[in-house]
This record gives sequence, structure tokens and C-alpha cells, in this order.
Amino acid sequence: MNVRPAVADELGVPGELQAYVQSPNGSYVEKVRAVDDQHLYVFVHSASMDKTVPVQVQRPDDTSAPRPVLYLLNGAGGGEDLASWTLKTDALQFLADKKVNVVTPIGGSWSYYADWKHPDPVLGVNKWKTFLTEELPPIIDAGLGTNGKNSIAGISTSGTTVLALSEAAPGLYQSAASYSGCAEISDPVHQQLVKVTVETWGHGNTLNMYGPLDDPAWAANDPYVHADKLRGVALYISNGNGIPGRYDYPGEPRALPGLDGIAQQIAIGGVIEAATNICAHKLAEKLGGLGIPAQFKFRDSGTHSWGYWQDDLKDSWPVISAPLGI
Repeated sequence: MNVRPAVADELGVPGELQAYVQSPNGSYVEKVRAVDDQHLYVFVHSASMDKTVPVQVQRPDDTSAPRPVLYLLNGAGGGEDLASWTLKTDALQFLADKKVNVVTPIGGSWSYYADWKHPDPVLGVNKWKTFLTEELPPIIDAGLGTNGKNSIAGISTSGTTVLALSEAAPGLYQSAASYSGCAEISDPVHQQLVKVTVETWGHGNTLNMYGPLDDPAWAANDPYVHADKLRGVALYISNGNGIPGRYDYPGEPRALPGLDGIAQQIAIGGVIEAATNICAHKLAEKLGGLGIPAQFKFRDSGTHSWGYWQDDLKDSWPVISAPLGI
């Protein structure tokens, strides 16, 4: 591990981040901005993408011993929009006393946090699998003095990602939680769902992601196809069924604002959640057939929205934390 000189800003940084480190491929910490005693932004320059990624870090309330890491991923917007764990939930408050480093990259909108085959004219260079499995972890481990144990959790598109990364980097994550994600991406139906997300909403091109629909890269990156590789990872998978529930009414603080927002949450969010619910049930059947244990939570209501993901994160904490030794 190479060491770079520290470049502390006027706010100062904790002592353990005074020595900046590089990943094996040359990714490095460009700067650190301390928000307060427990919260930092670590700006990591990714060698694979040739750009600097802001990484939000919440330190444990007690750093007297090395602590594990929870990589908490945002959804399709990558936290670059207003839809983020920080703005939409009390996740960081819940995790503040849990003796864990919480690490969230800001970026990667509409990319599925995947390694794309080609640069995209709209979405740019996406090598997020490389960033999250090879570049960021060694920097976080060395810079924060972690104990080397990791978990990963994500919602919606990143609910796909957490399973894909767990398969791509065996042993890196001891536990993974997928909230309203869809493991299956390479069959014709789910390819169209990926295309809607990347192309209709993100204005990117899936030809640059995994190539034409008959390209083997689709199946190669499909967590459902390679579900056997999830063996040994403590798994939590949750989903609603798309029927409006407790967080789908006007005035609910975690719902989309206004009557138009609620209508969109119920109509569009209900359809998306119903689709991911089918995915989750198929994954449960496949993991069961493979003899791979997992905790599934199938809610009897709920749309594709933050109130439910906040609850699911808290419900999943025993699964996330147990193999981390917390």
C-alpha cells in the first residue's frame, strides 16, 4: 500500500486519515473534508474511471478498536439527486451508535454500479464494480483502520448491485442486504426493465453497458444466474407487493410531496415494486433449491419508496451485523 502526503483542509481530519493511501491500481484520496467529529467526505480519485468520487463516511461513535464497514448504496440516482439515504431516511442516525463505519459513494447515477463495456456519451465512464470492489475498500481499510470485515446494502437498482458485487468479489462482504431489488437482468423481460431504467430515465445506452441483448455480458453479470456464488454470504432480501401501504398517503414525510407525488408513488412505485416482488420470490425459490440460506421479508403492502426501505434497513440489521462481529 503506497502512502501519499496528507492534505488536510481547514476543518481538519481525524488522525487516522492523515496518511493518505493508494489502492493497488493507483486510485488515491485526493482530499478529505470533515463535517463534524463523526462525519467526513473522502474524495477518492478512481484510476479506472479517471474521476474523483465523493464518498460519504460516518465513523462509529467509538473508534477505540478497529471496526467493520457497511457500504450503503443509494438507488438509481446514485445520491446525486434528492433521493438518498441521508435525505430520505434516518438510516445514519440509526447506525450512529452501531460500532460500524458507514460508507456511501456519491455518483454512478443510472449505471447499476456496474462495469460498463464502453464509455457512454451521457453517463460517461462507468467502472463502478472495479471502484467498489478493488479501489475503494483498500483505501477505506487503511485510511480508517477497519477490522477488514464488510457488509453491503442497497435499494432498487443497487439492490441488484449488492448481490452482483457479492458474487464478483468472493469473501469481500460477509453480509448483503437487498431492498426492493431485482436479481434477474438477462432474460428478455428483465432486460427491458434495465433498458427502461438506464435509457428512458437515465438517457444512457445499454449497448454501452452490456452490449446488444444477445451479448453474453448480460448473463455474466446476472446475480440470479450466478446465485450459487452467494453461498457463505449472510443474505437479507425484502420486498413489498405494490399495494399502497402505511407510507403511501398525503403528508407522510418520507413520501413524494403533494397529491401528484402520492399519485406517482402509488402508480409508478406500485408497478415497480410489484415487478421486483416477482424477482424476489424467484430468487427465494432458487436459493432454496441451492440450499443457500437467506432471510426474506415479503411485506403484504408497500410501494417502491423510502419509508419501507428505512424499516427494512432496521429489520435487516441483525443479519447485516452478526457476521461482522458487532
